[in-house]
Amino acid sequence: MLAGYVSADNVDEAKWLYERMPERNLISWNSMISGYLRCGEVEKARSLFDSMPQRDTVSWSVLISGYAQRDRFADALALFQNMQLEGIQPDETILVSVISACTHLSALDQGAWIHAYIRKKQMKVNVILGTTLIDMYMKFGSVPNAMEVFRAMEEKGVSTWNALILGLAMNGFVKESLATFSEMKECSIVPNEITFLAVLGACRHMGLVEEGRRHFDAMSRKHGIEPTIKHYGCMVDLLGRAGKLTEAEELIANMPVPPDVSTWGALLGACKKHGDNVMGERVGRKLVDLQPEHDGFHVLLSNIYASKGSWDNVHEIRGMMRQHGVIKTPGCSMIEVKGTIHEFLAGDKTHPQSEDIEKMLDDMAKKLKMEGYAPDTREVLLDIDEEDKETTLFRHSEKIAIAFGLLTIDAPTPIRIMKNLRICNDCHMAAKLISRAYDREIVVRDRHRFHHFKQGSCSCLDYW
Repeated sequence: MLAGYVSADNVDEAKWLYERMPERNLISWNSMISGYLRCGEVEKARSLFDSMPQRDTVSWSVLISGYAQRDRFADALALFQNMQLEGIQPDETILVSVISACTHLSALDQGAWIHAYIRKKQMKVNVILGTTLIDMYMKFGSVPNAMEVFRAMEEKGVSTWNALILGLAMNGFVKESLATFSEMKECSIVPNEITFLAVLGACRHMGLVEEGRRHFDAMSRKHGIEPTIKHYGCMVDLLGRAGKLTEAEELIANMPVPPDVSTWGALLGACKKHGDNVMGERVGRKLVDLQPEHDGFHVLLSNIYASKGSWDNVHEIRGMMRQHGVIKTPGCSMIEVKGTIHEFLAGDKTHPQSEDIEKMLDDMAKKLKMEGYAPDTREVLLDIDEEDKETTLFRHSEKIAIAFGLLTIDAPTPIRIMKNLRICNDCHMAAKLISRAYDREIVVRDRHRFHHFKQGSCSCLDYW
């Protein structure tokens, strides 16, 4: 009865029954914890867990998974560490949740430790656990580790191949990504909708328009998969990035499904990239009307006006943002050092080592100047003088994170940075030159993809 109420998400009836049970065993305790979690009552679930006279693996699994599903990743990791201290061996379900938590928290060291634990205990890596490990390593830019997991898996599902195809593309290995798709078909693995999103994404990352068209057409013609709004969005982005803005807009107009804001947003971003201010203004106005609470669309439209010096229009858009209570998402870069995540905002001086970071930034500026670096002040879309623009540029969050990485991470370990927004042109150029000046590998994951900087070049080949 208790399990039935929980399955029906009727937590009040489940609680009523649970409190009147003359005897409670582990199954009833675990069921009630699961019921609270299903209904979002996480604190009640934790309180019940803490009051249990004894726990089994399922008890830990239910709560750790619940934390992960509710995006409480730090709590999931902390509970896993408590579980380790009590000597409880985790099962595959727990490990999947904890690895996912490491991925979301940008905690590569902890994720790699869990992988080492799996190998030490000689645990069987099934499809779900293996795919989660591949996804984690790919999202940290650790492509060799992801490939190692893939090759060692005895059984691979379509989700495993999808994770590899998508991960390779995201890290700039587009040729290898498309070759993996061909290998997948040769192994008689039937691709699904997600596979084609990954393949179209690979084409998008390198501007392979004709190949993208071929795969898009093959979806329905060869594989009987009707493209969804996401597939059309990929094609619009592919065409837009390649500068085929008119064709991209025509595709939106002729889509069999209504375009969503993400599809229009891809076209707006392409207009900004290629300097088509006329189309950009038209599309931007449409998006601001469609989703007035979205900060990114306001900012892109404001940037288009600023790039042509239309400061009255810039002030108008900023006024609309204030009117609707829209706040621009600040740029934030994260870097993991010795198991601790450090976060930096643009112009950040709050870090305990900020004095050393400032000295490193000065050293970086000197070496960049010797490398021929000239700040791209077009990225600073403010009505201020050039000197102030240069100062603003050099305090972007990713540059501060790189400086901290140079101070705290010894070579040859790569400096890995996670950025919540798209990396700007100036930071991209600076990172390339810093990688050469300091002979360091720098890996930056921005909102869209990975950038592997090494000896003055980037894996994206300056196409992003």
